[in-house]
Amino acid sequence: MQQLTSTPVLAPKPAWNAVFALALGVAGLITSEFLPVSLLTPMARDLAITEGVAGQAISITAVVAMVASLLIGVVTQRLDRRWVMLSFSVLQVFSNGLVAFAPNFLVLTIGRVLLGLAIGGFWALSAAVALRLVPKKEVPKALSIIFGAVSVATVVAAPLGSFLGGLLGWRTVFELAAGLGALAFVWQALTLPAMAPDQPAGLSTMLRLFKRPHVTPGMLATLFVFMGYATFFTYLRPFLETVTGVTVNTLTTILLGFGLANLAGTILARHLLERKLALTLTLMPLLMGLVVASLVLFGRQPVVASVLVAFWGMTFGVVQVGWPTWLTHTIPDEAESGGGLQIAIIQLAITTGAGVGGLVFDLTGAVGVFISSSVITLVAAVVAWLAFRASTHQLPGVAQPTQEELVAN
Repeated sequence: MQQLTSTPVLAPKPAWNAVFALALGVAGLITSEFLPVSLLTPMARDLAITEGVAGQAISITAVVAMVASLLIGVVTQRLDRRWVMLSFSVLQVFSNGLVAFAPNFLVLTIGRVLLGLAIGGFWALSAAVALRLVPKKEVPKALSIIFGAVSVATVVAAPLGSFLGGLLGWRTVFELAAGLGALAFVWQALTLPAMAPDQPAGLSTMLRLFKRPHVTPGMLATLFVFMGYATFFTYLRPFLETVTGVTVNTLTTILLGFGLANLAGTILARHLLERKLALTLTLMPLLMGLVVASLVLFGRQPVVASVLVAFWGMTFGVVQVGWPTWLTHTIPDEAESGGGLQIAIIQLAITTGAGVGGLVFDLTGAVGVFISSSVITLVAAVVAWLAFRASTHQLPGVAQPTQEELVAN
């Protein structure tokens, strides 16, 4: 018989100031991650490299984040979670500082590696920390606040970076991002409570999680839905330009609508998930697949395309909050290990989805990519249904493992 490796300590009352402090921290991390998107040209010119090479600053961050999400729980298993979360803001500050003063691509790469460590570590621990800061029934609300900050950062990072870069220079933009990280650090230092680490858990713990009831199909559903996201969103602009035939200004408006709808979805998520988590996580990828199929059929009309893209953004906002919430209900005693595993799977899904989408795009164009995205997300809906259909006592939509099941595994 194997003893449980961890027992989450639930907050006696909600620590909402700490939740908002974490939201500011993640907003800074996501803003930092995507700033190079709108600053590639001046960065490449200043560092005497090609734009293609400069673009690797984003890829490097994503790869490091995937590795960090798997290892952060093991490496920091004996550290107070308060200090671990604070360290991510420190890494953000150092990362942006190195990028801002980088004399060459090597120093810039080191800065982006530090950022990847912070991003991967934050996402791996976010669900487990939410369980520490608020009562379990409030976790969907806490996660919706955090993911709402992600949506806001995703919407504003590129246009704001482009505007400030033209006004102040790209290096100053990264200095401002470092300042945002410093502000998040101060707020978190003032609000985050001490959170003693759980009992040490190794990498083998992650593998044992697949023996738990509902974990494997749930992780597979996560994999497929984020693959569908990557194939859709990565090639959204080519579809809108070549199939819908929109201008640059219209494209900007559609993407803004997508971001705002995504934010609305993260807000709506907490209400849906508190009532019907299983139904919501099954229905959302089904709707995503149908929306993309509708874009293939009717996406030549700009107004129709705009509405469908916004609706897709809203459904994905619910998904973003939904699967971390599912994790806290399904394996609350291993939320840290499960969180690291889930984030690694999401990063793998995004990388795979974008890569497969690229191959399909070269063969069939944007329409073929969207058909693939529709099929993948419909598969995600089926897998999610299979993950939940055996549940007979759901709270609030996910069957909870019994104490005997937890001990046995």
